[in-house]
Amino acid sequence: MRVFVTGASGWIGSALVPELIGAGHKVVGLARSDASAAALTEAGVDAVSGTLDDLDVLREAAGDSDGVIHLAFKHELAFSGNFQEAAEADRRTVETLGESLAGSGRPLLIASGLVGLTTGRPSTEDDGRTPEELAALPAGPRTRMGTAHVALSLADRNVRSSVVRLPPTVHGDGDNGFMTTLIGIARDKGVSGYIGDGTQRWSATHRADAARLFRLALEGAPAGSVLHASAEDGVPLRSVAEVIGRHLDVPTRSVPAEEAAEHFTWLSGFFGLDSPASSERTRDLLGWNPTGPGLIEDLDMGHYFKNGGQ
Repeated sequence: MRVFVTGASGWIGSALVPELIGAGHKVVGLARSDASAAALTEAGVDAVSGTLDDLDVLREAAGDSDGVIHLAFKHELAFSGNFQEAAEADRRTVETLGESLAGSGRPLLIASGLVGLTTGRPSTEDDGRTPEELAALPAGPRTRMGTAHVALSLADRNVRSSVVRLPPTVHGDGDNGFMTTLIGIARDKGVSGYIGDGTQRWSATHRADAARLFRLALEGAPAGSVLHASAEDGVPLRSVAEVIGRHLDVPTRSVPAEEAAEHFTWLSGFFGLDSPASSERTRDLLGWNPTGPGLIEDLDMGHYFKNGGQ
């Protein structure tokens, strides 16, 4: 297949590219800079210059493809306090890609999230699919899930659309996400903290396993599929704090909920969530069997703590 990938040079995309090429697919990647284009070319990808705002570029690239995987998101914009603007751009992207593929039966995969989908119990692939469930979600997850619903609705227009929900931590060597942020906070504060009793759970998966799931979904997921990329249903966040404390040689302690915002800053709203997730149906549907290290094992390998953990 000729596969158009947005975010092909990103954290998951850079693992997905060799996964796709190794399976015999041709990859075309969206490149928003010369550096990104050079990296993609070196990886064996045909680079197309453009951003998520270049809707004509997206439309043409999708139309020329046998399938599309949308991974890119305006993270810089979102983390600068403009999450709604970033989410609106994401929705426009999905609508544009869907228009190009309508009536073709070709696959369109988009990345979504698992954090905040449910609390206190493992979410399943059936959760978050009704308007009532969507309305009950926190603002960030609600907005992202709204875009996911747009993608799933494309199944009615003969697009083999699927949504891959990613855990809050897709970990591995080179990760600059939540785990790296937690390590930085622990280093700065001199203590590795967890909120309350630390029994909150996050689902997790290794980057290579996430990439494999996207490839399997591209090749065989039915239209309208919701897939969970959770290799581990729920890792207790106290366990995460303990391994960070051990590697940094700092104490591990509880941070009271009322002090969490000051201690963890913007991360507190995520770190306090108990948000486990099951992937049983995804595994049964596509034969996805994660083989990468678990989160605690990956942290214990030490690569997260090189170069000051930044």
